[in-house]
Amino acid sequence: MNLLKWLQKGRETKDATVEEMKYLIVGLGNTGAEYEGTRHNCGFMVVDALAKASEARWTLERHAYRAEMRCKGRTLVLLKPTTYMNLSGKAVRYWMNAEKIPTNQLLIVVDDIALPVGTLRMKKQGSGGGHNGLANIEEALGHNSYCRLRIGVGNNFSRGRQIDYVLGHFTEEEMAVMEPKIERATEAVKCFATLGADRAMNMYNE
Repeated sequence: MNLLKWLQKGRETKDATVEEMKYLIVGLGNTGAEYEGTRHNCGFMVVDALAKASEARWTLERHAYRAEMRCKGRTLVLLKPTTYMNLSGKAVRYWMNAEKIPTNQLLIVVDDIALPVGTLRMKKQGSGGGHNGLANIEEALGHNSYCRLRIGVGNNFSRGRQIDYVLGHFTEEEMAVMEPKIERATEAVKCFATLGADRAMNMYNE
């Protein structure tokens, strides 16, 4: 192998390694001041906490606010889609392609009314469970084999009031539960990127 080919091979190996070490962490939610602190914006809360702790800056880019942080040699691309919840898949698909990130290095952080407030549950695949954001991501990707970190928001609502509930703000009592769980969720995200989904599930699922 001549020197030119050896150098080219080295660059290709380096580029592949960089791509393998990059992860897309998408927090689901709705943009706008009126949605801040609502139950449906749990995903935003987690990626906001990650960005704040790492002093990463958000920039408004195509379909999403984007920030980038490093964690033990990995690059975590943080996203807050601006497409609103029901079109989350548009942002996910675009940024997976733009960043050349494979599905096994994608993590969606999302609220879940099927879990008690603050409960964390990571899964590597599964149905959307009636969540419009997850349903749209599944439609955009053509499958449901992507990892998601679900954060429980409870289901203390009467019949027909689900939308009002998830778009409502946490009570003071709920926030007392949620604040440490948001921090724990950030640790679960970092574990996913550094040790893999299986280890993260073993360590953080409740």
